[in-house]
Amino acid sequence: MKWGVVVFPGSNCDADCVYVIRDVLGDPVETLWHQDTDLRGVDAVVLPGGFSYGDYLRTGAIARFSPIMQSIASFAKNGGLVLGICNGFQILLESGLLPGAMLRNTGLRFICRTVTLRVDRTDTPFTNRYTRGQIVRMPIAHNEGRFAADPATIKRINQDAVFRYCNEQGEVTEEANPNGSSACIAGITNQAGNVMGLMPHPERASELSLGSNDGRLIFESMRHALAGAR
Repeated sequence: MKWGVVVFPGSNCDADCVYVIRDVLGDPVETLWHQDTDLRGVDAVVLPGGFSYGDYLRTGAIARFSPIMQSIASFAKNGGLVLGICNGFQILLESGLLPGAMLRNTGLRFICRTVTLRVDRTDTPFTNRYTRGQIVRMPIAHNEGRFAADPATIKRINQDAVFRYCNEQGEVTEEANPNGSSACIAGITNQAGNVMGLMPHPERASELSLGSNDGRLIFESMRHALAGAR
């Protein structure tokens, strides 16, 4: 399979994603500039973390209007796999490819640390290499990471959340919630299941030398899902 990693002005995790795909997984990968409209035949798209357009107005608000986002929306509508990490998640929310919005962390401070997550679903193209209830560790680095939505949307998403912040025993508690996200939600998919966004950085947890390789399973899950679809 061939991957595409989108680069916006202000992206700073694109090279990390390329490294994991190319050097850790051994798959071909293209970098896609935000002004491109051709996805070059990729099988999966990754929107990386960073500060697209300097986070002007609000996170992801300007990036949603990049020419490439129209192509990604069409790609997703046709069942293509799209992964948004941190700022990529924020862009997917602003683009309407995922429901909800991101608000400033409850402490009104930038958070950069490793968090513990519980995998609540393994029936998605992004989590099929995990086991349900598995406790994993990945780093976060954000100022606007508090996931929010209207009560009806939260009620629906709460039943289908993919990743939640938890303590080391797997308990979902407010003490384990680093940013105040509703229902401790750290990652969600769209209703079709082919678009996922998460605030933690799996590309920074893809080798044991980094302290955890739990994030690598997201990329491996996507590859497994696409291999099974062929």
